[in-house]
Amino acid sequence: MKTEDVLDEFRKVGALLEGHFILSSGRRSPVFLQKALVFSHPKTTERLCAALARKLEAEFGRIDVVVGPAVGGLIPGYETARALGCRSIYTEREGGVMSLRRGFTVEPTDRVVIVEDIVTTGISMRETLEALKTAGANVIGAACVVDRANGKADVGGLKLVSLAAVDFPDYDANDLPPELAKLPAIKPGSRGLK
Repeated sequence: MKTEDVLDEFRKVGALLEGHFILSSGRRSPVFLQKALVFSHPKTTERLCAALARKLEAEFGRIDVVVGPAVGGLIPGYETARALGCRSIYTEREGGVMSLRRGFTVEPTDRVVIVEDIVTTGISMRETLEALKTAGANVIGAACVVDRANGKADVGGLKLVSLAAVDFPDYDANDLPPELAKLPAIKPGSRGLK
């Protein structure tokens, strides 16, 4: 599956949006990928994550545990683990810090990958990596359905495998192009929800 195939899956369900969006990183963009709409279609999700699983196996070999950062990594993490035939767990924020909860554990011998929905700055990946290091995990890599940063995100030094890599523009809120500044800003993402 190539980048354009992935973007077509987003277009088919009305999940490739144009306007003025506040990304979870706080940056602004004229393009937003509403992955919740994509992941509300099980067959589409299965296709995307099975393709991602094949890329992960080709890059890293055997994988024992997939870890998805909550909230965005829950569905693609689970579905990718299902395609790989391995265990799926997730991290979540507790007191503002990403951690393993709910009895989830990893063994030092487990080959662990972090799977995220969309990567822009890599902050959720880095926070999840720190939580996994604290738990003694052997994190061998990371993956996402869409890499919005086209390979430029800081994912804590991990090799990042993506199903699609794009270079959608994003801007600091204080340095918007005039055409974007004229539009009302919308924050459709989940980070910062109470």
